[in-house]
This record gives sequence, C-alpha cells and structure tokens, in this order.
Amino acid sequence: MSRRILAALGSAALALSMAACSGDGAGSGSTSDEKPSDLTIGVSMPTQTSERWIADGNSVKEKLEAKGYKVDLQYAGDDIPTQSQQVDQMITRGADVLIIAAIDGTALSGQLQAAADAKIPVISYDRLIRDSPNVDFYVSFDNYKVGVAQASALLVGLGLQTKDGAKGEATGPFNIELFAGSLDDNNAHFFFDGAMDTLKPFIDAGTLTVKSGQTKIEQVAILRWQQEAAQKRMEDLLTSSYNDNSKVDGVLSPYDGISRGIITALQNAGYRGVDEIPVVTGQDAEIASVKLINDGIQSSTIFKDTRLLADQAVLAGEAFLQDKTPEANDSETYNNGVKVVPSYLLPVETVFKDDIQKVLIDSGYYTAEEVAAGQAKS
Repeated sequence: MSRRILAALGSAALALSMAACSGDGAGSGSTSDEKPSDLTIGVSMPTQTSERWIADGNSVKEKLEAKGYKVDLQYAGDDIPTQSQQVDQMITRGADVLIIAAIDGTALSGQLQAAADAKIPVISYDRLIRDSPNVDFYVSFDNYKVGVAQASALLVGLGLQTKDGAKGEATGPFNIELFAGSLDDNNAHFFFDGAMDTLKPFIDAGTLTVKSGQTKIEQVAILRWQQEAAQKRMEDLLTSSYNDNSKVDGVLSPYDGISRGIITALQNAGYRGVDEIPVVTGQDAEIASVKLINDGIQSSTIFKDTRLLADQAVLAGEAFLQDKTPEANDSETYNNGVKVVPSYLLPVETVFKDDIQKVLIDSGYYTAEEVAAGQAKS
C-alpha cells in the first residue's frame, strides 16, 4: 500500500502546527478522499495476561472497524522481541497508522524510525514511548493524578482523610508499605511521583511509617507489574520487617493485579478477616478486584474508562489519516526524553465499595452479576 500520509508528520514541530504541514511537498497527498476500507491501522498491545489490555485492544479494534477501517491487532505476550517483530510486520504489511502500547517504552526506536521513514504516524497508547522523536501523539489518562488519587484513597481508607479531602478522625501512626509498577513503563514513575508527593507530609510528620524503609521507586518497583512478583515481595517484607508482632496497616498498590498478589501474601500471613486486612489500593478496576472491593477485602481501585481512551485513539488515528493534527489538551507535560509529545489526557475516578454501582454498573462497564461473580462475561 502506498504511503498517503504527510511526510512531515514525524516532526515534533509539525505535529503541533497544521499550518506548518499544509503546503505542497513530498508526501503531501491527502487521504481524506479515500475510503476507510482502503486503510489499515496497526494496533500493538503488550499482553493478554491483564484483562485491562484485552479490553483496550478489543475496544480500539471494534471502534475502528465500526468506521470501516481494517485493523491489524496484535498482542505481544509481555515479550519485547515479539512486540518489536509484530510492529515490524505491521509496517511491512502497509499499516497507515500505528497505535502502540509498549511493553518497554525505550525498546522500539528501530521500529519507530522505520515507521517515520515510511511516513506512518505513531500514536503512543497509554504508555509513553520514550527516547524517540518518532512519536506523533499520546493518548492516556492524567497519570500524575492517578498517583495522587491512589495515595488519597490510602489516606481515606486509613481514616486520615475524608473523600472530599478534609481531615479525617484517625490520628495514626500507621505502618504502610509502598509498591510501584515496572520501571520500564513511563507511567509507573508518574503514578509513584503523584502518590509520594501526597504521602510525604504524612510520612515526614510520623503519621505514616514505612517500616521496611523502602521508599524509592527502584526499591519498590515490580517488573512487568506481575502479581506473583508482588506477592513474593510482600511475603519478604512481612518476614523481614514485621517479625516483631507489628502489623501492616496499609499498602500503596499501583495496579489491581499487584494488589491481589499483596492480598494473597497478607492472607497467607494471617490477615484474614475483613477487619484485619490492611487498606490496599489499586488501579484499572479489574473485575476480580472489584469483587474484592465489593466483599470488603481490597479497599479501592482507580477506574480508567478504557472505552474513552479507545475513543481518543480512534479520533487521533482518523485525524492523521485525514491529514489533520489530533486535538491535544496537554502540550507540556509528556517529554519522552527527546521531545514533548502532544497528548490527550482523560480523567480518572476512585472507586470504593459504595461507588461500584454508580461508576461501574450504571455506566455499563460491568453488570451486577459480573461484580458478584468476580468474572466478566466474554
């Protein structure tokens, strides 16, 4: 398939200004008169081990196909060489736009250069692709605010703060432990920074104590966000730092899969009753964790409506196919190490038990039966 996208779309300056890319020149032929069925969008997702990424991939594919586009959707099984190969194949097969949720945000520079050489715009999906000038747009949630929301949910769960941000009745001190996501995922750093900026005043005041002393992201990160690795780390923390009959009161967890690993370790160590389990946060509103929240075991999760994220990815893809610049609502925050990538950021919602009905069920994201069963219908 011939390349019909503007040659200059890979340029940071032109990505921010349609005026700069409206002239004649190489690659300036428009796709606006071509049928969607003539165009292919490559969609690269990191894994199918998380229900969140399955939902993302399916949503993007369904929304694009509903508009008539051809979609090449691939999952990489959390394997970097596999994702690299899949993106290479998308380029070879003639993708007109690439939507990529990277496993490692620094591992696709060769593929992105090949895409730029072929005049294929690249949309970074939720995870910012780093250290490359060949990222044309970024769709995500406000990831710093996700971290703030997670830390605030921990404070609410402990009784130090109310949902509206007022001072709670509890005084502490409380023992907490910290977890972060995979260091090769740019979002993990934003989550952790937002959370730590929120928790630091309480830690400095002695209201919160990280008994293990592990407060740096390098100490608390979980590679590939793996549930099993999180369980093992929590088990090690309990053995090394809580062997004096002290108790864990709360755990900052950045993702529901990690949360379930933490909860398993806690339950195996004797934290079994609803009143005994520490406050554990989360993210992504995975159905298994929503059931745990509904059952009073996990305290909260951060809901990121992937349906809306898929909508923004589709809008950005269509803009590029029509020789337009996608609408950005943030052109300052997301520097990938080479350029500031124009971005569209979506809001998030914190979900406690009493929010499940309104936020997740009434919106049609899950049914009441799915929440009760802890399993989404296929």
